[in-house]
Amino acid sequence: MSNPAAAVSPLTAAGCGSEGRAPEPEVLRQRGQREVFCGLTGIIWLHRKIQDAFFLVVGSRTCAHLIQSAAGVMIFAEPRFATAIIDERDLAGLADANEELDRVVDQLLARRSDIRLLFLVGSCPSEVIKLDLAKAAQRLSQRHAPDVRVLNYSGSGIETTFTQGEDACLASLVPTLPTTDTAEASLLVVGALADVVEDQFSRLFDDLGVGPVGFLPPGKAKMLPPVGPTTRFLLAQPFLADTAKALEERGATHLPAPFPLGAEGTTAWMRAAADAWGVEAERFDAVTAPARQRAGRAVARYCDTLAGRRVFFFPDSQLEIPIARFLARELEMTPLEVGTPYLHRQHLAAELALLPETARLSEGQDVERQLDRCRSARPDITVCGLGLANPLEAEGLTTKWSIELLFTPVQGYEQAGDLAELFARPLRRQAALAV
Repeated sequence: MSNPAAAVSPLTAAGCGSEGRAPEPEVLRQRGQREVFCGLTGIIWLHRKIQDAFFLVVGSRTCAHLIQSAAGVMIFAEPRFATAIIDERDLAGLADANEELDRVVDQLLARRSDIRLLFLVGSCPSEVIKLDLAKAAQRLSQRHAPDVRVLNYSGSGIETTFTQGEDACLASLVPTLPTTDTAEASLLVVGALADVVEDQFSRLFDDLGVGPVGFLPPGKAKMLPPVGPTTRFLLAQPFLADTAKALEERGATHLPAPFPLGAEGTTAWMRAAADAWGVEAERFDAVTAPARQRAGRAVARYCDTLAGRRVFFFPDSQLEIPIARFLARELEMTPLEVGTPYLHRQHLAAELALLPETARLSEGQDVERQLDRCRSARPDITVCGLGLANPLEAEGLTTKWSIELLFTPVQGYEQAGDLAELFARPLRRQAALAV
């Protein structure tokens, strides 16, 4: 393989510029009261991605209200998710929950002939009554084969964080992926990405000569990418630990890299694949340089607003560490505390090495103590979940909803400016209101 030293270093920030450091920071481990958003939320972006899949939540009316209100479905749209309501008869044992579930699935598939992949999504209520959705999925899959495949995963709000819903969903897909029967190496990009982002990455990998490239999740159930010992995969999201483990058990090899957020992260992420394919440094530089330059210019527009500003992260999505790296190194912001629900040291090793020395890193949550630290620090912007945002705004703190970072395409070169704008917008709004 070629020496990539001649190419632009992935540790060179493309925006305002900032220096990194090598030592790994100490971690403040918190084990107290948590503010956790429900894992069912992942359905909101996953149902848009897999066009012939349907997500059937087995839960309560509260589950139904959550995903309906969070998704904001238009009145004329026919969404690809629904809730099989567990009511009093089910809870009291007066009805056979499995028979009821079979009836609901039969009605659904009779009405929606376009469904090729059906996910039975577990919730807190279905787990409380010990409804075995794994057996139900096997039974229903046999019943409706070969037209429809039925899988299951847990979207329970008991999980560490709401993004684990996507991890559980993709992990349930891995055993169904076809086995590759070729000796040719292939690349698998893992994590739900907007179609426009996938297209951009596909073009860049193609220009580099990296591939063939597959994506998980795919746009259609019949497009499931093959996997095997010759598969190498890049994680597009930092919260896919179970999916990565499942892929490794299928023989695939993980390519460690920072995550594709900002020009710097995207360059290092793509370089990991380029190095694995032996791409010459000069070719890598020539292919990525125009996009890197566009990203640098886009990010630089927000430096005047964000440079020198202090940011505080509550643990919510597991995106906190890569986002903090981007803000610190490309926009010269100062992360005061970077909280994350769970720290996967192996997957985040490259990111941890790039965090500023001054940033406090915390894992888990003790919400009252973290609120005290946030109030004491009075950061310029606080990244947190919906449950904390309004109370903190009432106290005069400017906030950014962490869930917006999942709903918005932010990965890749062309989205680097959009990612910076997400943090500039609340500060500009605050300045306008203060006039």
